[in-house]
Amino acid sequence: MPLIRSILHMVWMTLTVIPWALAVVIAAPFLNSRQIYAMCAGWLRLAVNSGTLILGIENRVTGMENLPTGKTSAAVLLVKHQSTWETFAMVALMPHPLAYVFKKELLYVPFFGWAMARMDMIHIDRSQRSQAFSKVVAQGKRLMSQGTWVIMFPEGTRIDRGKKGVYKSGGTRLAIETGAPVIPIAVTSAKCWPRKAFIKTPGIVDFSIGKPISSVGRKPDELMREVEGWIEAEMHRLDPEAYEATGTVATAPQ
Repeated sequence: MPLIRSILHMVWMTLTVIPWALAVVIAAPFLNSRQIYAMCAGWLRLAVNSGTLILGIENRVTGMENLPTGKTSAAVLLVKHQSTWETFAMVALMPHPLAYVFKKELLYVPFFGWAMARMDMIHIDRSQRSQAFSKVVAQGKRLMSQGTWVIMFPEGTRIDRGKKGVYKSGGTRLAIETGAPVIPIAVTSAKCWPRKAFIKTPGIVDFSIGKPISSVGRKPDELMREVEGWIEAEMHRLDPEAYEATGTVATAPQ
C-alpha cells in the first residue's frame, strides 16, 4: 500500500506542478512579489494537503506561541532538514511569508525551479563565498523589514533519520548582522519521508518550535552551538527510537 500511495502522490505532484509553474512564469511580470508568493504558497499547501490525503502524513506542531507576533517582526528560522517534506510544509505552517536561502542551481530544475526564480528569495552562488554572504545579509535585511522571515537549514543538506550533520554558522551570522532573533525548529519528517526514498509511509511529522534566541552580542559559532544543542536534544526527545538504533548521544542545550 505505501508503494501505491507513493506512486499516486508522485503522479499528482507532477500533474499539478507543471500547470502551476507555467502559470507563475506567465503571470509574474504582472504581479508584485507578495502576489507571486501567494501563488506559490498555494501550490505548496496543495502539496502538503495531498501528502496528508494520499500518503497519510500529518503534521503536529508545538511551540507556535514562540514565534514573533509583530507584523514586521524579524526572525531567522533554523530548521532540522531530513526530507523534502519540511520545505513544503514550513510555508504552509508559518504565519509569515518565508524566504529560503538556497543554491542557485535549484533555479534550473524544470518547472519547480523556474517558478522559484520568480519568487523574492535568496539564491546564492556558493563558489563566491564572501560575495554570497554579503548578498544574503543585504537581501535578508530588506526582506525582514517587510515582515518576511528568512529560513535556513544549518546542516546544509538532508540528513538521515537518527543522524546529525555539521551545523554551519551562516544562519547565525545572518541573525547577528541583522539583529534578528534565531528560532530553532526540530522536524521528524524522515519517520515518514526518508531522505532520497521514493516510498513514503503514513504517520505524524513533529514540528517543534523553540523559543527565540537573541543574536545581540553573540558570536556566530557560539550561537550556532546553542541552536545545535537545542535542536538535537529535541530530536532525541521527539524520535528516541531513531537515536537508540544509531547509538547517537543527545547534545545538551547550552
